[in-house]
Amino acid sequence: MECPSFGVCGSCTLYNLSYNEQLEQKYLKVKHLLSPFWDRDLEVFTSPDSGYRARAEFRIWHDEDGCNYAMSSFDKKSIKILQCPKVISPIAKLMPLLLKEINSDEVLSKKLFGVEFLSSLSGDTLIVMLYHHHLNQEWIDKAKELSKLLDTPIIGRSRKQKVVLSRDYITEKLPIEDNEFIYKHYEGGFTQPNPYVNIKMIEWAKKMAKNLGGDLLEAYCGLGNFTLPLSTEFDKVLATEISKNSIKAAKENLELNSIDNVYFARLSSKEMSEALNRKREFRRLKDIDLDSFNFSTVLVDPPRAGLDSDTKELISNIDNIIYISCNPETLSRDLETLSKTHTIKRAAVFDQFPHTNHIESGVFLQRIVK
Repeated sequence: MECPSFGVCGSCTLYNLSYNEQLEQKYLKVKHLLSPFWDRDLEVFTSPDSGYRARAEFRIWHDEDGCNYAMSSFDKKSIKILQCPKVISPIAKLMPLLLKEINSDEVLSKKLFGVEFLSSLSGDTLIVMLYHHHLNQEWIDKAKELSKLLDTPIIGRSRKQKVVLSRDYITEKLPIEDNEFIYKHYEGGFTQPNPYVNIKMIEWAKKMAKNLGGDLLEAYCGLGNFTLPLSTEFDKVLATEISKNSIKAAKENLELNSIDNVYFARLSSKEMSEALNRKREFRRLKDIDLDSFNFSTVLVDPPRAGLDSDTKELISNIDNIIYISCNPETLSRDLETLSKTHTIKRAAVFDQFPHTNHIESGVFLQRIVK
Protein backbone atom coordinates (compact mmCIF):
# COMPACT_ATOMS: atom_id res chain seq x y z
CA MET A 1 0.00 0.00 0.00
CA GLU A 2 1.22 3.49 -0.82
CA CYS A 3 -0.03 6.55 1.04
CA PRO A 4 1.13 10.20 0.84
CA SER A 5 0.61 10.47 4.63
CA PHE A 6 2.89 7.56 5.59
CA GLY A 7 5.21 8.64 8.39
CA VAL A 8 2.98 11.56 9.35
CA CYS A 9 -0.49 10.10 9.96
CA GLY A 10 -0.41 8.12 13.19
CA SER A 11 -2.93 5.48 12.16
CA CYS A 12 -0.33 3.38 10.27
CA THR A 13 2.51 2.66 12.68
CA LEU A 14 4.29 0.04 10.52
CA TYR A 15 4.50 2.22 7.41
CA ASN A 16 8.25 1.61 7.03
CA LEU A 17 7.93 -2.18 6.66
CA SER A 18 6.78 -4.22 3.70
CA TYR A 19 3.59 -6.20 4.22
CA ASN A 20 5.53 -9.48 4.52
CA GLU A 21 7.86 -7.90 7.10
CA GLN A 22 4.87 -6.69 9.11
CA LEU A 23 3.33 -10.13 9.01
CA GLU A 24 6.54 -11.80 10.14
CA GLN A 25 6.84 -9.38 13.06
CA LYS A 26 3.29 -10.07 14.19
CA TYR A 27 3.66 -13.81 13.71
CA LEU A 28 6.77 -13.94 15.89
CA LYS A 29 5.08 -11.87 18.60
CA VAL A 30 2.07 -14.20 18.85
CA LYS A 31 4.28 -17.30 18.57
CA HIS A 32 6.41 -16.05 21.47
CA LEU A 33 3.36 -15.31 23.65
CA LEU A 34 1.88 -18.75 22.92
CA SER A 35 5.20 -20.60 23.30
CA PRO A 36 4.53 -21.83 26.86
CA PHE A 37 1.41 -23.59 25.57
CA TRP A 38 2.09 -24.26 21.84
CA ASP A 39 5.40 -25.17 20.20
CA ARG A 40 4.25 -25.66 16.61
CA ASP A 41 3.69 -23.26 13.73
CA LEU A 42 0.68 -20.96 13.57
CA GLU A 43 -1.75 -20.84 10.68
CA VAL A 44 -1.55 -17.44 9.01
CA PHE A 45 -4.48 -15.63 7.38
CA THR A 46 -3.52 -12.53 5.44
CA SER A 47 -5.44 -9.41 4.44
CA PRO A 48 -5.47 -7.35 1.28
CA ASP A 49 -2.63 -4.84 1.58
CA SER A 50 -5.03 -1.93 0.96
CA GLY A 51 -8.74 -1.28 0.54
CA TYR A 52 -9.68 -3.56 3.42
CA ARG A 53 -11.30 -1.37 6.06
CA ALA A 54 -15.12 -1.16 5.99
CA ARG A 55 -15.42 1.15 8.98
CA ALA A 56 -13.67 4.52 9.16
CA GLU A 57 -13.86 7.69 11.23
CA PHE A 58 -12.34 11.05 10.28
CA ARG A 59 -12.19 14.40 12.00
CA ILE A 60 -13.06 17.49 9.94
CA TRP A 61 -10.46 20.24 9.73
CA HIS A 62 -11.72 23.77 9.00
CA ASP A 63 -9.37 26.35 7.47
CA GLU A 64 -9.25 28.94 4.69
CA ASP A 65 -9.60 26.13 2.14
CA GLY A 66 -12.84 24.92 3.71
CA CYS A 67 -13.38 21.47 5.25
CA ASN A 68 -10.85 18.66 4.98
CA TYR A 69 -10.57 15.18 6.43
CA ALA A 70 -8.11 14.96 9.30
CA MET A 71 -6.34 12.30 11.35
CA SER A 72 -3.97 12.37 14.33
CA SER A 73 -0.26 12.58 13.66
CA PHE A 74 2.35 10.61 15.62
CA ASP A 75 2.65 13.55 18.04
CA LYS A 76 -1.17 13.62 18.47
CA LYS A 77 -1.73 16.77 16.41
CA SER A 78 -4.38 16.94 13.69
CA ILE A 79 -3.18 16.68 10.11
CA LYS A 80 -5.12 17.06 6.88
CA ILE A 81 -5.32 14.01 4.65
CA LEU A 82 -6.34 13.79 1.00
CA GLN A 83 -7.22 10.09 1.00
CA CYS A 84 -6.98 6.89 3.03
CA PRO A 85 -5.88 3.82 1.05
CA LYS A 86 -6.98 1.53 3.89
CA VAL A 87 -10.71 2.02 3.30
CA ILE A 88 -12.67 -0.25 0.99
CA SER A 89 -13.65 1.00 -2.46
CA PRO A 90 -17.21 2.25 -1.68
CA ILE A 91 -15.87 4.53 1.07
CA ALA A 92 -12.90 5.68 -1.02
CA LYS A 93 -15.26 6.73 -3.82
CA LEU A 94 -17.60 8.59 -1.49
CA MET A 95 -14.97 10.55 0.45
CA PRO A 96 -14.13 13.22 -2.19
CA LEU A 97 -17.74 13.47 -3.39
CA LEU A 98 -19.01 14.10 0.13
CA LEU A 99 -16.28 16.65 0.87
CA LYS A 100 -17.05 18.57 -2.31
CA GLU A 101 -20.74 18.88 -1.39
CA ILE A 102 -19.96 19.84 2.20
CA ASN A 103 -17.67 22.64 1.02
CA SER A 104 -20.32 23.98 -1.36
CA ASP A 105 -22.96 24.40 1.36
CA GLU A 106 -22.65 26.45 4.56
CA VAL A 107 -25.51 24.59 6.22
CA LEU A 108 -23.79 21.23 5.83
CA SER A 109 -20.32 22.50 6.76
CA LYS A 110 -21.22 24.68 9.75
CA LYS A 111 -19.68 23.25 12.96
CA LEU A 112 -19.19 19.86 11.35
CA PHE A 113 -16.40 18.14 13.32
CA GLY A 114 -16.43 14.54 12.15
CA VAL A 115 -17.57 12.06 9.51
CA GLU A 116 -17.94 8.30 9.92
CA PHE A 117 -18.40 5.69 7.21
CA LEU A 118 -19.77 2.16 7.52
CA SER A 119 -19.76 -0.03 4.42
CA SER A 120 -20.08 -3.61 3.19
CA LEU A 121 -18.57 -5.91 0.57
CA SER A 122 -21.67 -5.38 -1.57
CA GLY A 123 -21.20 -1.60 -1.51
CA ASP A 124 -24.04 -0.69 0.86
CA THR A 125 -22.64 2.34 2.71
CA LEU A 126 -23.81 4.65 5.49
CA ILE A 127 -22.51 8.16 6.29
CA VAL A 128 -22.69 9.72 9.76
CA MET A 129 -22.06 13.47 10.09
CA LEU A 130 -21.15 14.83 13.52
CA TYR A 131 -21.92 18.41 14.58
CA HIS A 132 -21.33 20.85 17.42
CA HIS A 133 -24.82 22.37 17.08
CA HIS A 134 -28.46 21.30 17.04
CA LEU A 135 -29.62 20.01 13.65
CA ASN A 136 -32.70 21.95 12.50
CA GLN A 137 -35.11 21.48 9.61
CA GLU A 138 -32.86 23.44 7.25
CA TRP A 139 -30.06 20.92 7.85
CA ILE A 140 -32.48 18.01 7.40
CA ASP A 141 -33.64 19.36 4.04
CA LYS A 142 -30.07 19.88 2.85
CA ALA A 143 -28.97 16.46 4.10
CA LYS A 144 -31.86 14.78 2.31
CA GLU A 145 -30.74 16.40 -0.95
CA LEU A 146 -27.18 15.23 -0.28
CA SER A 147 -28.33 11.70 0.51
CA LYS A 148 -30.25 11.55 -2.76
CA LEU A 149 -27.31 12.97 -4.73
CA LEU A 150 -24.84 10.44 -3.27
CA ASP A 151 -27.41 7.62 -3.25
CA THR A 152 -26.30 6.88 0.31
CA PRO A 153 -28.22 6.99 3.62
CA ILE A 154 -27.07 9.76 5.95
CA ILE A 155 -27.38 10.17 9.72
CA GLY A 156 -26.80 13.45 11.54
CA ARG A 157 -25.61 13.51 15.13
CA SER A 158 -25.14 16.27 17.65
CA ARG A 159 -25.29 16.32 21.43
CA LYS A 160 -28.38 14.33 22.54
CA GLN A 161 -29.64 14.26 18.96
CA LYS A 162 -29.67 11.60 16.24
CA VAL A 163 -31.38 12.33 12.93
CA VAL A 164 -31.98 9.30 10.73
CA LEU A 165 -33.03 10.38 7.26
CA SER A 166 -33.90 6.92 5.95
CA ARG A 167 -32.20 4.01 7.80
CA ASP A 168 -29.45 3.56 10.37
CA TYR A 169 -27.96 0.28 9.17
CA ILE A 170 -26.28 -1.35 6.20
CA THR A 171 -26.75 -4.89 4.94
CA GLU A 172 -23.70 -7.13 4.70
CA LYS A 173 -23.58 -10.47 2.89
CA LEU A 174 -20.71 -12.77 3.83
CA PRO A 175 -19.90 -15.87 1.76
CA ILE A 176 -18.99 -18.57 4.29
CA GLU A 177 -17.98 -21.89 2.74
CA ASP A 178 -20.93 -22.82 0.49
CA ASN A 179 -23.47 -20.51 2.16
CA GLU A 180 -24.19 -16.79 2.28
CA PHE A 181 -25.08 -15.14 5.58
CA ILE A 182 -26.89 -11.80 5.74
CA TYR A 183 -26.32 -9.28 8.51
CA LYS A 184 -27.72 -5.91 9.45
CA HIS A 185 -24.86 -3.74 10.71
CA TYR A 186 -26.27 -0.84 12.72
CA GLU A 187 -24.62 2.55 13.10
CA GLY A 188 -22.93 2.73 16.48
CA GLY A 189 -22.80 -1.03 16.93
CA PHE A 190 -19.67 -3.16 16.85
CA THR A 191 -18.73 -4.78 13.55
CA GLN A 192 -15.51 -6.44 12.43
CA PRO A 193 -13.71 -3.70 10.44
CA ASN A 194 -12.04 -5.98 7.89
CA PRO A 195 -14.66 -8.14 6.13
CA TYR A 196 -12.07 -10.07 4.13
CA VAL A 197 -10.30 -11.35 7.23
CA ASN A 198 -13.58 -11.65 9.13
CA ILE A 199 -14.68 -14.28 6.59
CA LYS A 200 -11.43 -16.18 7.20
CA MET A 201 -11.89 -16.01 10.99
CA ILE A 202 -15.45 -17.33 10.77
CA GLU A 203 -14.43 -20.14 8.41
CA TRP A 204 -11.52 -21.10 10.69
CA ALA A 205 -13.81 -21.23 13.74
CA LYS A 206 -16.36 -23.22 11.74
CA LYS A 207 -13.63 -25.66 10.71
CA MET A 208 -12.66 -26.14 14.36
CA ALA A 209 -16.30 -26.90 15.19
CA LYS A 210 -16.73 -29.63 12.55
CA ASN A 211 -18.04 -32.92 13.95
CA LEU A 212 -18.00 -31.79 17.59
CA GLY A 213 -21.78 -32.22 17.88
CA GLY A 214 -23.84 -31.25 20.92
CA ASP A 215 -24.62 -27.62 21.72
CA LEU A 216 -22.58 -24.42 21.49
CA LEU A 217 -22.24 -21.73 24.15
CA GLU A 218 -21.03 -18.34 22.94
CA ALA A 219 -20.03 -15.30 24.99
CA TYR A 220 -19.58 -11.79 23.56
CA CYS A 221 -21.67 -12.76 20.52
CA GLY A 222 -22.32 -9.19 19.31
CA LEU A 223 -24.75 -9.15 16.39
CA GLY A 224 -24.21 -12.85 15.66
CA ASN A 225 -21.10 -12.59 13.51
CA PHE A 226 -19.82 -16.07 14.47
CA THR A 227 -23.11 -17.35 15.85
CA LEU A 228 -25.07 -17.67 12.64
CA PRO A 229 -22.51 -19.59 10.54
CA LEU A 230 -21.52 -21.85 13.45
CA SER A 231 -25.15 -22.71 14.19
CA THR A 232 -25.04 -25.20 11.30
CA GLU A 233 -22.48 -27.30 13.21
CA PHE A 234 -24.48 -27.75 16.43
CA ASP A 235 -27.87 -28.95 17.63
CA LYS A 236 -28.55 -25.71 19.55
CA VAL A 237 -26.72 -22.49 20.38
CA LEU A 238 -26.98 -20.23 23.41
CA ALA A 239 -25.31 -16.89 22.61
CA THR A 240 -24.91 -14.08 25.13
CA GLU A 241 -24.03 -10.40 24.85
CA ILE A 242 -24.37 -7.45 27.24
CA SER A 243 -25.42 -4.81 24.68
CA LYS A 244 -29.18 -4.37 24.17
CA ASN A 245 -28.68 -2.99 20.67
CA SER A 246 -26.42 -5.88 19.66
CA ILE A 247 -28.94 -8.45 20.92
CA LYS A 248 -31.70 -6.66 18.99
CA ALA A 249 -29.60 -6.79 15.81
CA ALA A 250 -28.64 -10.42 16.46
CA LYS A 251 -32.28 -11.46 16.67
CA GLU A 252 -33.06 -9.61 13.43
CA ASN A 253 -30.12 -11.31 11.75
CA LEU A 254 -31.41 -14.66 12.97
CA GLU A 255 -34.71 -14.04 11.16
CA LEU A 256 -32.97 -12.76 8.03
CA ASN A 257 -31.16 -16.10 7.75
CA SER A 258 -34.14 -18.29 8.76
CA ILE A 259 -32.15 -19.97 11.55
CA ASP A 260 -34.21 -21.60 14.30
CA ASN A 261 -31.73 -23.30 16.64
CA VAL A 262 -30.13 -20.19 18.21
CA TYR A 263 -31.19 -18.53 21.48
CA PHE A 264 -29.85 -15.06 22.20
CA ALA A 265 -29.73 -13.72 25.76
CA ARG A 266 -28.70 -10.29 27.03
CA LEU A 267 -26.19 -11.22 29.71
CA SER A 268 -22.74 -10.03 30.66
CA SER A 269 -20.06 -12.71 30.86
CA LYS A 270 -20.35 -12.69 34.66
CA GLU A 271 -24.15 -13.02 34.47
CA MET A 272 -23.77 -15.86 31.99
CA SER A 273 -21.59 -17.70 34.49
CA GLU A 274 -24.04 -17.03 37.32
CA ALA A 275 -26.98 -18.28 35.25
CA LEU A 276 -25.30 -21.47 34.03
CA ASN A 277 -23.95 -22.28 37.49
CA ARG A 278 -27.49 -21.76 38.85
CA LYS A 279 -26.27 -19.07 41.24
CA ARG A 280 -28.84 -16.54 40.05
CA GLU A 281 -32.06 -16.50 38.05
CA PHE A 282 -32.73 -13.94 35.33
CA ARG A 283 -36.09 -12.88 33.96
CA ARG A 284 -34.31 -12.36 30.67
CA LEU A 285 -33.97 -16.15 30.49
CA LYS A 286 -37.59 -17.01 31.29
CA ASP A 287 -38.20 -18.34 27.77
CA ILE A 288 -34.94 -20.32 27.60
CA ASP A 289 -34.66 -23.77 29.17
CA LEU A 290 -31.05 -23.91 30.34
CA ASP A 291 -31.43 -27.54 31.40
CA SER A 292 -32.09 -28.54 27.79
CA PHE A 293 -28.56 -27.62 26.66
CA ASN A 294 -25.66 -30.04 26.47
CA PHE A 295 -22.66 -27.85 25.74
CA SER A 296 -19.84 -29.62 23.95
CA THR A 297 -18.17 -26.39 22.83
CA VAL A 298 -17.78 -22.76 23.83
CA LEU A 299 -16.71 -19.85 21.62
CA VAL A 300 -15.40 -16.68 23.22
CA ASP A 301 -14.38 -13.48 21.44
CA PRO A 302 -13.71 -11.11 24.36
CA PRO A 303 -12.66 -7.45 24.36
CA ARG A 304 -8.99 -6.53 24.73
CA ALA A 305 -9.14 -7.10 28.49
CA GLY A 306 -9.67 -10.82 27.88
CA LEU A 307 -11.73 -13.19 30.03
CA ASP A 308 -12.81 -12.57 33.62
CA SER A 309 -12.13 -15.22 36.26
CA ASP A 310 -15.75 -16.44 36.41
CA THR A 311 -15.85 -17.05 32.66
CA LYS A 312 -12.53 -18.90 32.72
CA GLU A 313 -13.80 -21.12 35.50
CA LEU A 314 -17.04 -21.81 33.61
CA ILE A 315 -15.50 -22.67 30.25
CA SER A 316 -12.85 -24.85 31.91
CA ASN A 317 -15.67 -27.37 32.36
CA ILE A 318 -16.56 -27.51 28.64
CA ASP A 319 -14.77 -30.02 26.41
CA ASN A 320 -13.92 -27.75 23.47
CA ILE A 321 -12.94 -24.07 23.52
CA ILE A 322 -12.65 -21.80 20.47
CA TYR A 323 -10.97 -18.59 21.63
CA ILE A 324 -10.77 -15.63 19.22
CA SER A 325 -8.57 -12.86 20.61
CA CYS A 326 -7.88 -9.25 19.65
CA ASN A 327 -5.09 -9.04 22.23
CA PRO A 328 -2.43 -11.77 22.29
CA GLU A 329 -1.13 -10.58 25.68
CA THR A 330 -4.43 -11.27 27.45
CA LEU A 331 -4.87 -14.48 25.47
CA SER A 332 -1.52 -15.68 26.81
CA ARG A 333 -2.57 -14.68 30.33
CA ASP A 334 -5.88 -16.54 30.05
CA LEU A 335 -4.11 -19.64 28.73
CA GLU A 336 -2.21 -19.88 32.00
CA THR A 337 -5.54 -20.87 33.55
CA LEU A 338 -7.12 -22.73 30.64
CA SER A 339 -4.01 -24.86 30.03
CA LYS A 340 -4.55 -26.54 33.40
CA THR A 341 -7.62 -28.30 32.00
CA HIS A 342 -7.20 -28.02 28.22
CA THR A 343 -4.49 -28.32 25.58
CA ILE A 344 -4.17 -26.33 22.35
CA LYS A 345 -4.89 -28.31 19.20
CA ARG A 346 -4.76 -25.50 16.62
CA ALA A 347 -3.53 -21.91 16.65
CA ALA A 348 -3.82 -19.12 14.08
CA VAL A 349 -3.13 -15.44 13.45
CA PHE A 350 -5.48 -13.23 11.45
CA ASP A 351 -4.03 -9.99 10.11
CA GLN A 352 -7.13 -7.83 10.33
CA PHE A 353 -5.20 -4.54 10.69
CA PRO A 354 -2.33 -4.26 8.16
CA HIS A 355 0.19 -1.43 8.73
CA THR A 356 -0.56 -1.40 12.48
CA ASN A 357 0.73 -3.41 15.43
CA HIS A 358 -2.71 -4.93 16.10
CA ILE A 359 -3.22 -8.62 15.40
CA GLU A 360 -6.09 -11.05 15.91
CA SER A 361 -5.37 -14.64 16.91
CA GLY A 362 -7.29 -17.81 17.61
CA VAL A 363 -6.73 -21.02 19.51
CA PHE A 364 -8.73 -24.24 19.61
CA LEU A 365 -8.43 -26.15 22.86
CA GLN A 366 -9.68 -29.54 23.98
CA ARG A 367 -10.05 -30.94 27.47
CA ILE A 368 -7.12 -33.00 28.74
CA VAL A 369 -8.13 -36.65 29.11
CA LYS A 370 -6.64 -38.11 32.29
